[in-house]
Amino acid sequence: MSTKQQQLEIELAKARSDLAASVDVLATRLDPRSQARDLADSVKQTVSDTGGLFTGRGMPDQARRSRNVKVALGVAAVVLALGLRVVLRRP
Repeated sequence: MSTKQQQLEIELAKARSDLAASVDVLATRLDPRSQARDLADSVKQTVSDTGGLFTGRGMPDQARRSRNVKVALGVAAVVLALGLRVVLRRP
C-alpha cells in the first residue's frame, strides 16, 4: 500500500470520526427530553434570579440571565395589569 493511500485512509477515518461526533451532538440537541430538561433548568434559574433581585442579590452579571429576569418581570406586570383590568371592569 502506498503512503498516499495510507494518508487518504487516515484522513477518511478522521473525517468519519468527526462526522460521528457532530451527529451525536446534533442528536443530543434535538432530543425532546434534553430540550425539556434545558428549558426547565432555564426557568428555575430565572425564578431564582428574579427572587434574588427582591432579596438583595441584585441583577445577575450574565447578559442572558439578566435579560430573562427583565422578561419575567415584564410578563408578570402584564399579567397583573390584565388581572386588575378584569377585576375593575366587573359591574
